Amino acid sequence: MPTATSGAPRSPILAAHLALAGAQVCFGLIPIFGLIAFRPGGFTPLGLSAWGLAAGAAILLALAFAAHGRAAFPARADLPRFAIAGALGVALNQWLYLEGLSRSTPINAALMMCLIPVFTIAMAAAVGLEELRATRIAGVLVALAGTVILLLDRGLTGLGPYALGNSLMACNALLYSGFLIVAKPLAQRYPPVVMMAWAYALSLPFVPVLAFGERLTPEPGHAAAWWSLAFIIVFPTVLSYLFNAFALARVRASTTAIYVYLQPLIAALASWVAFRERPTSAMLLAAVALFAGIWLVSRRPVEEV
Repeated sequence: MPTATSGAPRSPILAAHLALAGAQVCFGLIPIFGLIAFRPGGFTPLGLSAWGLAAGAAILLALAFAAHGRAAFPARADLPRFAIAGALGVALNQWLYLEGLSRSTPINAALMMCLIPVFTIAMAAAVGLEELRATRIAGVLVALAGTVILLLDRGLTGLGPYALGNSLMACNALLYSGFLIVAKPLAQRYPPVVMMAWAYALSLPFVPVLAFGERLTPEPGHAAAWWSLAFIIVFPTVLSYLFNAFALARVRASTTAIYVYLQPLIAALASWVAFRERPTSAMLLAAVALFAGIWLVSRRPVEEV
């Protein structure tokens, strides 16, 4: 399967970038729907995590076998890597994120996810997966500047009370970066739905741990919590992971990670729609910086074109 570093045709690369953009829309809306699910009488973070793991594994396994039949079974030698990917990118990742979100705000959640490209590029360079080029470092810094613009536009005073939640989400970002590195070889050997199905399936042992002692259903009269759960399962849990797996087989791990910088912009726009928060000139400046940073990180050097 061609990759971005082996002279892949332009059309698969374009499809990968479109998939990454779609994944960030799904991920960027989690803070809105997650906080609706956490309202009094709704789900707990651990309960929501357990639902996400169980439902995600069931749906993805069904899709994998429907699409690929017996070919959906992974090689035995790859099972340990699938288990590590499932722990880093699914079970622990979702638990830390939802616990952190319940103790923070949507915009803080989106901002903390912007640590993922920094962690990913450092890890990829450390293990020799990618070369640390000046343009990629510049791209991260430019995109990070866009995030800082959004942060300053909303003020720094709101971050203090959310230190614990933000710290949990920073740990989540570190684990997800590890997932991108670990899953890269799997993404090149397996179709996206197969790769994510087994990452989810091998994270199922975490479900009873997460669900133990938790309320797994909302109280009567909280239909919005159920609708939020449905959104989180269908879009961020299933579609976004498939989009990322599809893209990871075609572009660098650092390119996959840099798209995370779109999440603050998506979260801000979603807050405008959901909570009538008006967009600002800072959001426009941030958007320019975000797209410029993505271009710098994802562009191929002349010798690779």
